[in-house]
Amino acid sequence: MHVSDLPVNHTIIKRLSDKGITDLTEIQQQTIVPAIQGKDVIASSKTGSGKTFAYLIPAINRLLKDKPLSRKDPRAVILAPTRELAKQVFIETKNLISKMSLQCALVVGGENYNEQTKVLRRNPHIVVGTAGRVADHLEDKSFFLNGLELLIIDEADRMLDLGFAGALTSINEAADHRKRQTMLFSATLDNIELAAMTKKLTTAAVRVAVGQASAVHEDIHQQCYFADHVEHKDALLARCLDETNFNQAVIFCATREDTSRIATLLNAQQRDAVALSGELLQSQRANIMSEFGRGQHSILVTTDVASRGLDLVKVGLVINYDLPKQPDEYIHRIGRTGRAGRQGQAISLVGPRDWKSFAALKEQLAYPLACEPHPALGATFSGFAIRKKVPKKSGTPNKKAASAGASAPRKKKRVNTMAGEDVGMMPVKRRNTDSDS
Repeated sequence: MHVSDLPVNHTIIKRLSDKGITDLTEIQQQTIVPAIQGKDVIASSKTGSGKTFAYLIPAINRLLKDKPLSRKDPRAVILAPTRELAKQVFIETKNLISKMSLQCALVVGGENYNEQTKVLRRNPHIVVGTAGRVADHLEDKSFFLNGLELLIIDEADRMLDLGFAGALTSINEAADHRKRQTMLFSATLDNIELAAMTKKLTTAAVRVAVGQASAVHEDIHQQCYFADHVEHKDALLARCLDETNFNQAVIFCATREDTSRIATLLNAQQRDAVALSGELLQSQRANIMSEFGRGQHSILVTTDVASRGLDLVKVGLVINYDLPKQPDEYIHRIGRTGRAGRQGQAISLVGPRDWKSFAALKEQLAYPLACEPHPALGATFSGFAIRKKVPKKSGTPNKKAASAGASAPRKKKRVNTMAGEDVGMMPVKRRNTDSDS
C-alpha cells in the first residue's frame, strides 16, 4: 500500500514523501486505518518495522482534522520507556508537524524540571515524554489531561519491565473519559501484567500482530562464535570489525566498565569509537547519541541503554560482546540493524559466562541459532551440557522423608529441673556430698 493511498491530510503525505517514504510497512497498513477511524489499537511487531509512523500518522491527522476538546490541555501524549527513545520520537514528531499549526514538547527525566514546567504552561498540543516524569508533572499540576484526545504508549512491555505501571495508571486516571483514544505498541503481547494494563487503558481495541518478535528477521544475518576468555573476545571483536563491511556499528557490553575499556581499545586501533552507558549525565548521553546519529563516529560501544527504539539507519553491524541475560533484549539489540528493509549483520561472542544466556535464547527463538568456532580464531570452549531437571513422579516419596518415616520416633529427654547442672537459668556445679562427710 502506498502512502498516497491513505485518507489523511495532504500535508502529512507531503512530509513523508520529502523523507523518501512512499510505501507503508505491514504494521502501518494494519494499524493506521483503524486508528484513523478512532478505534483503540493494541499492536505488536518486530523491531525496525516502522511502528513510530504507525501511530504518528493517524495521531497528527486527527489533530489537524478535529476540533480540540480543550484550549489549554495537551491533545496528545506519547509515552516511551527511555529518554533516548522519547527524544527520537520527539524529533520525528517535530519533523512531521513542521510548518503546521501544532506545537510539541519533550518531557523526560534528567532534564531541568522548572524549564519543563514553563514549556508545559505554554499549552503544547503534543507532549512526548517518559511516564515517570509526565506523572510527576501531573501530580504537581504543571498541566492537566482533562481534554486529552490521544494517549499513545510505545514499547509498553519495556515500560512495565522498568516499573512504570504506577505512572501509567496515574496518567490514565488523569485522562479517563470516553472521547479519549488509546494506541498501545509492544514487542510482545503474551505478558500477564501487560494484558491487565491493556484492559485498564483500552476499550474494544483492535488487535494487530505482525509476525512474532522471536521469529527470524530476514534482513539480519546472525552469527555466533565461541570465545574462551576476555582476551579472545577482544581478538574476535577486532577480526569481526575487519571482516565486515559496514557504515556504522553498535557493540553491546554487559557493564559500563567494559564500554569504556573497549572504546579505548578500539580507538587505539584507529577505529573511531565512542562509549555510552547509563552512568553518564543525560546531556552527555544526548550529545553522544546525536553525534553518532549524524555519523560523526563509526562505532558506538554501549550497554542496553541503546538497545530499544533508536532508529539508527546507518548501522550495518551489531556485535554482542556479551550476551544479555534476557532473550527479549537480544531481539531488541540486533534490531538496531536491518531496519526499514536494509540489510544488517549481528554477531555474538559466546564465552563460558554467556552459555546459560545462549541456551535460554535458543529455547525462546522460533528459529535455530548455532554457535561455532571462528574460522581463523578457533576456541577450545564449545559449550556446556545443560542439565535438565527431571520432574518427580507423583506418589514417589522423598528419600529423606521416607527414611525418617521408617525410623522410630525420637523420644524427648525429660529434664530433671531439680538436679545439679540444670537448676535455674545458669550452670551450677553439683556439690559432692561424699567429700563433706
